[in-house]
Amino acid sequence: MEIWINPACSKCRSAISLLDAEGAEYTVRRYLEDVPSEDEIREVLERLGLEPWDITRTQEAAAKELGLKEWARDDSARDRWIAALAAHPKLIQRPIITADDGSALVARTDDAVQDALSRK
Repeated sequence: MEIWINPACSKCRSAISLLDAEGAEYTVRRYLEDVPSEDEIREVLERLGLEPWDITRTQEAAAKELGLKEWARDDSARDRWIAALAAHPKLIQRPIITADDGSALVARTDDAVQDALSRK
């Protein structure tokens, strides 16, 4: 399992603490330093079953500068959203856990982290 984190994020730190408390084996990816490619974002979106706008932090300054709230949210705009996430990784919702069973989830709650732990 891999977890994409921003160490400054309290929800990320909470998820890591819970994984550690459960003795989980995982790899940490500091996605602001090790920025995911557009293809990696596409893969994670497929595993999440979500669209790029579903995992975008629209309140971030970069989102406002880009005018993301006005962008279309359909297939024609999907690549544009993915390119924005790759160019501005701070826009990616966190933490994201890629589970051992091939799925992924946005683990912003303890229940979501437990869900990831149960996916073997």
